[in-house]
Amino acid sequence: MTTPTSATSALPSRTFTNGSVDEDAIPGEDTSEVTKLFSERLQAWKHAIAYLEDYITATEKVNSTHGKEYEKVLKTVSSPLKEGHHFDQSLGGIAGVFENVRSNTQGISNAHFDTAKQLKGSVLPLFERLHTEIKNKSKELTKGAGKGSKAVDKARIVTQKHIELLGSHTAAFESHGGKMTATEDPYVLQRGVMHRLNRQIQEENNNRQDLISVQNSFAQFEAHIIQTVQHGLGQFMQVMSTMQEQKKAMYGDMVGKSQAVPLDFEWNGFIQRNSGILIDPSAPTRSVTNVHFPNQDHKSTQPLIAGSLERKGKIMRSYDTNYYVVTPSKFLHEFKTDDDFAKDPVPEVSLYLPDCIVGGCNGQKFNIKGKDVSKGKVGNTFSMNHEFQFKAHTPAAANQWWEIIRQAAGSVTNELPESSVPTSPVTSKTSPGGSMSNTSPVAESKQPAPLQTQNIEAKDTVASPTPLSAAPASGVEGKPGQY
Repeated sequence: MTTPTSATSALPSRTFTNGSVDEDAIPGEDTSEVTKLFSERLQAWKHAIAYLEDYITATEKVNSTHGKEYEKVLKTVSSPLKEGHHFDQSLGGIAGVFENVRSNTQGISNAHFDTAKQLKGSVLPLFERLHTEIKNKSKELTKGAGKGSKAVDKARIVTQKHIELLGSHTAAFESHGGKMTATEDPYVLQRGVMHRLNRQIQEENNNRQDLISVQNSFAQFEAHIIQTVQHGLGQFMQVMSTMQEQKKAMYGDMVGKSQAVPLDFEWNGFIQRNSGILIDPSAPTRSVTNVHFPNQDHKSTQPLIAGSLERKGKIMRSYDTNYYVVTPSKFLHEFKTDDDFAKDPVPEVSLYLPDCIVGGCNGQKFNIKGKDVSKGKVGNTFSMNHEFQFKAHTPAAANQWWEIIRQAAGSVTNELPESSVPTSPVTSKTSPGGSMSNTSPVAESKQPAPLQTQNIEAKDTVASPTPLSAAPASGVEGKPGQY
């Protein structure tokens, strides 16, 4: 018996793009193509084993009648193999084994009852069990890799719909000048595409690994099939060894042909004939970083500024750090994180800046008064105006954020947000009557000036920053240009 060699060392064929080449978000290949091919191959093996079962059964019947109807045995193998294109038609393969069986069966003319009894009780069950194993393998393929292919198709449909949604709203951004709702913001939709694309690629890679496992297991399973066939025909030879010398020689020839088939002979021929369909396990897996899709780099998807800011809570009054971004659509979005893959990046808070009032920038802090429009049209109708208090990590960063927000805001005031009050001596403050009165910084810190929203000026007529000499004393020295 030949020694099996690795059936996966010469795997073909269809290679994926390497890691440096752009890939389509929705590949064009049929995800179930490999599964269908293996399912059809299992059918071919099942029919081949069915041929052998029929052959042994017919042999047993013919032997019980002393060879009078031995022509029936020949008829069971006279037809070509079903799905015969799956087998190598050259000498030395399964097709050659069946051809050899046909020629030797023609010369068998006598049979005995005892031989028929042994064939029915010991040889036939080997092939029946093998037939059952092939059926179970077919069910395993359908329930395993078949479901994975359906999951990939479903994920690709979801991704394609979101890409089309992004395309429609980027077109609307161009035609409407960027006026749209928060949920229609191309920046948010683009991040949604990345989220769904990541899930799709995970399904694709999982299905790919499943198919590679199935592909590798098929090599071993087919070796097992051929080994079982060889073993069954070997048993068949032992049963028939008591017959006439001529019959023994004929059946020995059939067994010799089957044992001469290398365990990987049919498999290697199969992968060579289907090199354009089977998967190459050495090809790299897909990565989101290498995938490009329409409007991915559209100017409406690129933030004007993005980073972490602190925002004072409405209840606890403590600052929480979140990820913020100002988009070309003039939205200020708040996200829990900048990770597009962990969860769907839907904004926690969205402020449409043209409808907001922006106060002055004081050190690291600045305030915005407006309505959270992140809940859609219905939520926006019942939403209330709130004052959002922000704090950057440095005064320079705060001024950078404030300047970009100011340019997009509908109105700007010179009111400064409350700032921390250092423990310094009492400073003087001019009283309404013109006299100087001493006020402690502690007393001032308890009464921060609220953001004024009455009688505000338009953005293009914003009053110049209050000079240092006229700025209200808050216990902290003012700096020129600090809003």
